[in-house]
Amino acid sequence: MGEGVEWGLHCCMNLAMLGPAMAVPTVRLAGFHELPVAYLNKQMQALARAGIVTSVPGRGGGFKLARDPSKITLMDVVVAIEGTESAFRCTEIRARGPAGSWGTVHAACTIDAAMRQADVAWRRALAEQTLADIVAAAQRRYPAMRDRVTAWFTTAAV
Repeated sequence: MGEGVEWGLHCCMNLAMLGPAMAVPTVRLAGFHELPVAYLNKQMQALARAGIVTSVPGRGGGFKLARDPSKITLMDVVVAIEGTESAFRCTEIRARGPAGSWGTVHAACTIDAAMRQADVAWRRALAEQTLADIVAAAQRRYPAMRDRVTAWFTTAAV
């Protein structure tokens, strides 16, 4: 999984803490974690195409969450940025070399089956966690986080 997923999740978490009224330009989102603006903008555009964030044009514009954080799952963000393909891709290497002549290729690949089962479990776990859950967990761990995030984003850019 690419780093864009991590970046997208953190940006969505920050937007969730700021609330629905505040749109944040990509340059400010990138500045918070010292990320490259152009690359982060690609992630934010992917999130916008998926309906997770919305782009607000003009002065005071930027990105904000398109829906309530309790309606955005971690899997939504992963799919928006990475797509729907499984993380594991079986290329049937068992058909090469001496194993290819043993007749095992006609049966289902046990490694592929195990990896698909793990992928389903992973996707299910991410689909069960919302952005609101992650924000709540972060706030329990770091009680001042929302106030600090809000203060940083509402202070004029330097």
